[in-house]
Amino acid sequence: MAISAGIDCSTQNTKIIVCDGDTGAVLRESRAPHPGVSTGTATAEIDPQSWLRSLGAAADGGMLEGVRAIGVSAQQQGLLALDAGGVLVRPALLRNDPRAARAAAQLVSALGGPGAWAEAVGGVPHAGSTVAKLRWLAENEPQAAKRVAEVLLPHDWLVWQLLGQSARRTTDRGDASGTGYWSPVTGQYRGNLLSLALGHEPAVPEVLGPSEAAGHSPEGLLISAGTGATMATALGLGLGPGDAVVSLGSNGTVYAVHDEALIDPSGTITAFADATGRHLPLVSTLNAARVLRASAELLRTDPEGLSELALRSTPGAYGLVLLPYLDGERTPNLPQAAGTLSGLRIEAMRPEHLARAAVEGVLCNLADALDVLRQRGVTVRRVFLTGSASRLAAVQSIAPLVLGVPVVIPPPGDYAARGAARQAAWSLAGTVEPPQWALPDAVTVDPGDDLAIGGAIREQYAAVRDQTHPELGR
Repeated sequence: MAISAGIDCSTQNTKIIVCDGDTGAVLRESRAPHPGVSTGTATAEIDPQSWLRSLGAAADGGMLEGVRAIGVSAQQQGLLALDAGGVLVRPALLRNDPRAARAAAQLVSALGGPGAWAEAVGGVPHAGSTVAKLRWLAENEPQAAKRVAEVLLPHDWLVWQLLGQSARRTTDRGDASGTGYWSPVTGQYRGNLLSLALGHEPAVPEVLGPSEAAGHSPEGLLISAGTGATMATALGLGLGPGDAVVSLGSNGTVYAVHDEALIDPSGTITAFADATGRHLPLVSTLNAARVLRASAELLRTDPEGLSELALRSTPGAYGLVLLPYLDGERTPNLPQAAGTLSGLRIEAMRPEHLARAAVEGVLCNLADALDVLRQRGVTVRRVFLTGSASRLAAVQSIAPLVLGVPVVIPPPGDYAARGAARQAAWSLAGTVEPPQWALPDAVTVDPGDDLAIGGAIREQYAAVRDQTHPELGR
């Protein structure tokens, strides 16, 4: 039995999953927090040596015994800037560092607007983008910026550390597609965008193919190419053509497997590549689980209590419609919007109907985001439901109706780490396609004959949305 391990380095901790390389059965798993991470409202940075200390703690006690190959997944769009000797010029900047918002806006303007960026690299810079962090560095820490000779992403740096200091620096197309200076259409770096951001063009890692190995560790372990967390999660879930993910974290994320990069001049779709040679067009919303938490607080309960209330109501929530734009919205593009509760009547003014309206509103908003992909030719035959709110019974019950396709509810697990382990097993096997790993205990909920009910919920929601925000139809 070939054994592979997957390492996922998130913003807060390191997780390791050890799997049977043939079946994907989890043999062992562990995690350890990152010491010393700074994640305040103004900054998010860390000494990446903390990642290695966390990895050592997670691997302690024989976790990697018998392992023949390791894959690495990590938080996307971070920045590790190295000098000519391979030494960091400053702590690593994490994806959730907000300081580069102004720099991102400057870059968008400098290249000629969102359409120009979408055409160049498949996405528009935002505060979290690696390219925006480079611009921020050039403006705010110019002496450090002048020393930058090479830039890496978190997963690139970890792979390099596992291989040894003399190893070549590598990345993969999935993680590279989120940088803002690599094109998923051409498969090439855009050196002019690096120069636009930093003031000069630093070296960048070699982009490996999906099953290509980055090398072997000094201990003889095969280290696969690695990838970003979103791409690793897709690989860990076993997504293929026709599959989409709807993730209900604080924000909402919708992405699907597609055979080509989708260039969207509006910037609504980000044209990520995946870890298999295909693509993962992605659409984001600002409002998802946070809306459910806020609604629960209003009703003096918690999300589980909100879910129980919602299931006491009926489809359509007695005419109540909640437009869940509590913090404005990205998809649809309503940055100044506020939430709207419509349809208040005596018979509707009950806690269970408000709870149901909250769940339906969040899911309808995510269904609108999924439609953005469908309208561009992305086939969606089933949806995998993930994120913190995906465990709520009301979400699991209502999602198939609103999304209009069977919904797969995977069992709890670290799917980014699982995807990294699957990539390692693939690289070790040397096969054309990754090994087929089943998802035991996954539950599929089919809308069955209730599609008309889901259609009515969405029609009710759309009528309020379009009446409240007529600018969407312009």
